[in-house]
Amino acid sequence: MSLSPSESAGPFAPRFDAAGLLAAVAIDAASGEVLMLAHMDAEALAMTRETGFAHFHSRSRGRLWMKGEESGNTLRVIEIRVDCDQDAIVLRVEAAGPACHTGARCCFYRVLEGDRLELVQD
Repeated sequence: MSLSPSESAGPFAPRFDAAGLLAAVAIDAASGEVLMLAHMDAEALAMTRETGFAHFHSRSRGRLWMKGEESGNTLRVIEIRVDCDQDAIVLRVEAAGPACHTGARCCFYRVLEGDRLELVQD
């Protein structure tokens, strides 16, 4: 892969959308499994970087929340990867329990079969 000098390195300048958010995908650092998708505002991103634990902007609560603040199912951030446009990030994490609020290991436990959702059979 050949990148131009401007694409290979440079300042971090996240591009938040009109609502002040960017997409954040959490993946298991060891397995690469996609655990969850959430949104971050500037405060959530700053707290994640400061504490080493994933923080998000809860659209339903309308506030900052640390993943696992009530359940104890925290996400310890190993690495933050930034996409080419700096409008989305991937958090490589170590999960302390299920990532999904339903109790499932990850939020992506269903597969679309025609017009129906079926449980993923691993």
